[in-house]
Amino acid sequence: MDTLGNPTAFFLTPGQAHDLVGADELLPQIEAEAVLADKAYDADERVRKPLAERGIEAVIPSKKTRTQPLDYDRFLYQARHLVENFFAKLKQY
Repeated sequence: MDTLGNPTAFFLTPGQAHDLVGADELLPQIEAEAVLADKAYDADERVRKPLAERGIEAVIPSKKTRTQPLDYDRFLYQARHLVENFFAKLKQY
């Protein structure tokens, strides 16, 4: 999604697939300053490290199981509602 909540790319997965399956396909294509995602994307090797190597900020809250919670921009994270709004529109159709 861009800053207006419009999709920039998509990848269809089976309904039972974990969100990271789609992330593995889409994250290499992303050109952004920051990526906002929910706790399901709190994965060091598959998400955080590849983004950091490209200079992209990961705005992702830590899972409760993480022993050392990572800090993230809470103000910027609030903009993630645009993603939720987009999926709500999709579900209407």
